[in-house]
Amino acid sequence: MDPSTLILLLFVFTLAGFLGFELIAKVPSQLHTPLMSGSNAISGITVVGAIVATSTMGDSELGRWLGFAALVLATVNVVGGYVVTDRMLAMFKKGKK
Repeated sequence: MDPSTLILLLFVFTLAGFLGFELIAKVPSQLHTPLMSGSNAISGITVVGAIVATSTMGDSELGRWLGFAALVLATVNVVGGYVVTDRMLAMFKKGKK
């Protein structure tokens, strides 16, 4: 990978992180549950991308490990997001009498 491509990828990664932080910081607390449910669906797409990345990096040992790490982290993100969403929605259920 040539240096100009690496610099471009780092720029896009930094910009995405900054914009994501600014967007989430401005969300009112009433919208966190629907936002989290939507982001869990997007993270599911990340799991599929990590599987594809792991399978296509067959020649590179580093690529396989990075793909596996991406798969594990994306899966933890999806499962954790659904657990938190379920707990938040449980607060609005009526208790048993």
